[in-house]
Amino acid sequence: MSEVQDKVIKVISLLLERADKTDVDVTLQSQLHGDGLGLDSLESAELSAVLEDEFGTDPFSAGLMPETVAEIVDFYAGADESGVAAAP
Repeated sequence: MSEVQDKVIKVISLLLERADKTDVDVTLQSQLHGDGLGLDSLESAELSAVLEDEFGTDPFSAGLMPETVAEIVDFYAGADESGVAAAP
């Protein structure tokens, strides 16, 4: 696992723990909403805030609407390679 992937999964796992959703495994293929991680709109907003705190930006504020954990990781992986966050 890459450092970015580890950080993103840790951030999401901690968010789920605070939301008392400890029975969910976070993988790259996990859908953020619905039958995946089951995030509601408030939890999605909290995820956006926590990601911004951790990384300095987040895909939601950049105009993206990631559906999976992998899409979030890809956003930050692209930022690592270029030095700036991936554009929509």
